[in-house]
Amino acid sequence: MNTAAALPPVSLYVHLPWCERKCPYCDFNSHERDIIPEREYIAALLADLHESLDQLQGRSLSSLFIGGGTPSLFAAHSIAQLLAAVRDHVPLADNFEATMEANPGSAEADRFVGYREAGITRLSLGIQSFDDKALTALGRVHDSNQAHAAISMAQAANFASFNIDLMHGLPGQDTDTALHDLDTALAYSPPHLSWYQLTIEPNTVFHNRPPLLPLEDTLADIQDSGEQRLARAGLQQYEVSAYAAGNQQCLHNLNYWLFGDYIGIGAGAHGKISYADGSIERYAKRRQPEAYMTGAHSSFIANRKTLTTRELPAEFVLNALRLNNGFTLRDYSDRTGLPPSSLQPQLDLLIEKELLVVAREKVCTTELGSRFLDTVIAEFLPD
Repeated sequence: MNTAAALPPVSLYVHLPWCERKCPYCDFNSHERDIIPEREYIAALLADLHESLDQLQGRSLSSLFIGGGTPSLFAAHSIAQLLAAVRDHVPLADNFEATMEANPGSAEADRFVGYREAGITRLSLGIQSFDDKALTALGRVHDSNQAHAAISMAQAANFASFNIDLMHGLPGQDTDTALHDLDTALAYSPPHLSWYQLTIEPNTVFHNRPPLLPLEDTLADIQDSGEQRLARAGLQQYEVSAYAAGNQQCLHNLNYWLFGDYIGIGAGAHGKISYADGSIERYAKRRQPEAYMTGAHSSFIANRKTLTTRELPAEFVLNALRLNNGFTLRDYSDRTGLPPSSLQPQLDLLIEKELLVVAREKVCTTELGSRFLDTVIAEFLPD
């Protein structure tokens, strides 16, 4: 059973839902709009934040993440207004980290400096590829020159850290072109790199009109060769698609993956909150931006659900097993309120199949288990 003193760390996620153009692979809550109601939306976010403050339950905020959409479509003064409100109303942890996503197509040197001065400590750049043909196939609004310029601007703006977001397994891509993308990114010595395979998600243009993707053997070759290059460059894999130099892991994402709490504000934002009585709630805010902005006059919440005991094991391992270091059985008990024995039947089965290993109370996937992670996680799902 959770107590107030033992509640997990809490983060804040802020969703800015607009893009210049929605990419054909994207299943996020993003919307095309020529003119963004920036002032009205920031006002709604501040009202939403105020309504959400009781979810802190006496805790300091460990991190903030501004995602989208394309957050860098918002002016630096709007981001400054948002972060000022957070600082004014929320206690911040000593190692507080503030991350913001930005796209090269909306990159401006003055804006990047303005975001840093507003309090953003980590910029995450949605590069995806340095190949113009690949960028066109992905529906991106930027080209390779803008991608290079955005990274240079991020470095010049002196953020505490920055991330390059890169995809592989792209339409028509072979091993050489995928690795050339990776080598190009590594030439900038990024402290953090997100490198992940394109997947086709439901309710996307690519799902309705699938592109021709590389064969499985090519995808495996890209993954194996790429991991070797990343290791040689000094970037250590700490999650399925996340690589960091030294202590540059993204604190906000680590909190997600270890079943920490997070407050979600913004159109379609999700949140997960633990309470002192042991209950754990998930909720989502109104998805359509216009409906969300009227929430200040009624409610921002679209739906909420208290997780059942049967759901908690899968909820926890879904992300925790994405981490290279896995999780400890104590983490599991502390975050879910359940005894380690509630996992034992699944652990025994997966250990026997050589998909998991348990050593000194720590649970990790084997190399085989990491390759078949969906199969591993499925064992924990309620019937």
